[in-house]
Amino acid sequence: MAKRENDLGRDPVGKLLLRLALPSVMAQLVNALYNIVDRMYIGHIPEVGDLALTGLGVCFPVLMFVSAISALVGMGGGSRAVVRMGEGKEDQANAILGNCTTLLILLSVLVTVGFLAVKEPMLYLFGATDNTITYASDYLTIYLWGTIFVELALGLNFFITAQGFSTMSMATVIIGAIINIVLDPIFIFGLNMGVQGAALATIIAQGVSAVWVLRFLTGKRTKLRLQKRFFRINPKVLAPVLALGVSPFIMNATESLVNIAFNTSLKAAGGDPAVGAFTICSSIMQVFFLLLQGIAQGAQPIIGFNYGSGQLDRVKQTFRLLLICALAFSCTVWAALELFPGAFVALFNDKPQLVTIAVRSLQIYAGGMFILGIQTGCQQTFVALGQAKISLFLALLRKVILLIPLIYLLPLFFSDQVFAIFLAEPVADILAALTTGSLFFFRFPRILKHRQEQLGT
Repeated sequence: MAKRENDLGRDPVGKLLLRLALPSVMAQLVNALYNIVDRMYIGHIPEVGDLALTGLGVCFPVLMFVSAISALVGMGGGSRAVVRMGEGKEDQANAILGNCTTLLILLSVLVTVGFLAVKEPMLYLFGATDNTITYASDYLTIYLWGTIFVELALGLNFFITAQGFSTMSMATVIIGAIINIVLDPIFIFGLNMGVQGAALATIIAQGVSAVWVLRFLTGKRTKLRLQKRFFRINPKVLAPVLALGVSPFIMNATESLVNIAFNTSLKAAGGDPAVGAFTICSSIMQVFFLLLQGIAQGAQPIIGFNYGSGQLDRVKQTFRLLLICALAFSCTVWAALELFPGAFVALFNDKPQLVTIAVRSLQIYAGGMFILGIQTGCQQTFVALGQAKISLFLALLRKVILLIPLIYLLPLFFSDQVFAIFLAEPVADILAALTTGSLFFFRFPRILKHRQEQLGT
């Protein structure tokens, strides 16, 4: 039997959370560098950096949708598989892995063909102008051809994390990110490829990461192993996986809708500079939100495994530690962004007009960051406990029910429409976190009580 790096059922919870969360946080930080480094380099292309950066921002909805599919299949499958492992049902866990691998490949092909077919009109719909369409189209064309690498690297890495192999899952991301960071300046500036070079560097890096994941999941150390007999699609296996994965999918997919709403509204209210400012603000916030997710992902295997094995005191202890860590992190980040916004904006561009708008916008946009620790900690715990319906509602709440309508409603009450559009983000964050926290503390004891009754204890 393969030995896990961490014993999810017996190691002290505090030390276990630290050992799992730190690699997860590092993995998310490095993962963010895939796109962030692209944006930082592109934003400093001589003379056209601001337009190129804005063009890349128009592509974000597609990039986020691609990531959403990996979360749908990978996070849903990984969460489901770790519960089956906790129950001692290893064949069922391996069937989940095999089915999810096949589904990721099929969805990759559909996404690539579909988006390439409607690329240019789609980008105009997402906020591109005649000044930025060339940059957006050049980047997206190359990126889409590497969709299968992105899906396999991100989606299957959840199955490595779920087993407790946190160091290996972190290595998946680090290897790709280092390759991306090295290739970016070579392709963008050395070979004078511009945004096309940034996209090429990204898909090469993701391709190497995908190979790394596939080799591990067919090796000797893994307990979950890719096996041919489980590659044939079985709806009975995938249905509960997709039901659980739909929450993180919607969380990521609705980011696409949010970006479209922001880009089109800001294009009308403030033109390319306002869209460029949003690209910078969302890029900065994405880094910190991914780090927050990394903390939660470190706790998920502990919560899921111990929930499956009936060790409910460890579930409660892990959640308490998760909430404290996530809230402390979100408050610290909020203070840094409010006090030193210029330092963060300068990483992406140095043109005075864009910098001035972006600094002011960042302080508004990040206004609700302090409370996101509650939102993330509670929502990701629901996912780990297999609460698909609640997770789905909370995923819809923040982005679809609150944020998108606020983007269009708040400008009706403010003369400064750009300010009003950016204000929608913190208002939605605060309302969603308060709702999520209240629902969690009402439902959590009842979920654990129901599990106790199932176990007959």
